[in-house]
Amino acid sequence: MVGKLNAQFANPCHCNIGIVYPISTNGIHAKEYSNVFSLHAVAGVSRNEKGLSLAGFSNIILDSAAGLQIAGFMNITRKDATGLQMAGFINKSRDAGSQMAGFINIARKVKGVQIAGFINIADSSDYPIGIFNFIKHGEKTIGISTDETLTTLLSFRSGGRKLYGIAGVGYNDKGSRRLAAWEAGIGMHLYLAENFRLNLELVNAGLTNFKTGDYFRSSIRALPALRLSHRLEIFAGPTFSYMRSRKGTGEDLLTHYTWSRRDGDGLQALYFGVTGGIAISLTKK
Repeated sequence: MVGKLNAQFANPCHCNIGIVYPISTNGIHAKEYSNVFSLHAVAGVSRNEKGLSLAGFSNIILDSAAGLQIAGFMNITRKDATGLQMAGFINKSRDAGSQMAGFINIARKVKGVQIAGFINIADSSDYPIGIFNFIKHGEKTIGISTDETLTTLLSFRSGGRKLYGIAGVGYNDKGSRRLAAWEAGIGMHLYLAENFRLNLELVNAGLTNFKTGDYFRSSIRALPALRLSHRLEIFAGPTFSYMRSRKGTGEDLLTHYTWSRRDGDGLQALYFGVTGGIAISLTKK
């Protein structure tokens, strides 16, 4: 009986082309087929995908997937997706090779990278790239820091053993006006000793009074970090930044730059600085 059923659903072309399930070359039996190529204007359904799957809205795979899945909104694989999932909004699978989504990735164990515009969720993922990364066997910290402009930030860092995301808010009242501050970026842990590591970070930050003008900064940080206990870590190190200010916002925070240029009502500059702070781990041991 099983052999007859498999023969009934055999697909010599190993491909499925259509609009939306069940309007496709595999018809109502599409959920029983394993394909090496699928193309759907809206959404496709299949048992397994072994090659390339393209859909304007979604790919729904009831078992496992290999190769490349690309969808305008979502890729959903009930079991493992060992290749690459790319979607405009969400990728979801059990275990995954690599995932790239405009908003969120969800998996159990990820072997490659997870890249999301906002959130990555996994049990194990060493290379998540997103603002927020909720990795069960990863790391989450909340910390407070300050820099050469005396901008104070409360920041949340979350990720895996190697890569992590950064999101923070704060303020600056050093200059003539009190300014709200924000930061977002990615970082990498380089382990040098049991309780000592180097955190490399690429961060975008801004200052605003919510009225006129703005202040934007992109920085590269090299932050040696010493772990004093399981929960507590201190860090400090040099930074190199590109700064752009408009309508005078934040211009009085520094007086010396490595390079600067004024352009109309704005100022651009490059300079070296320093960042230091303390972080508290939120991860259970």
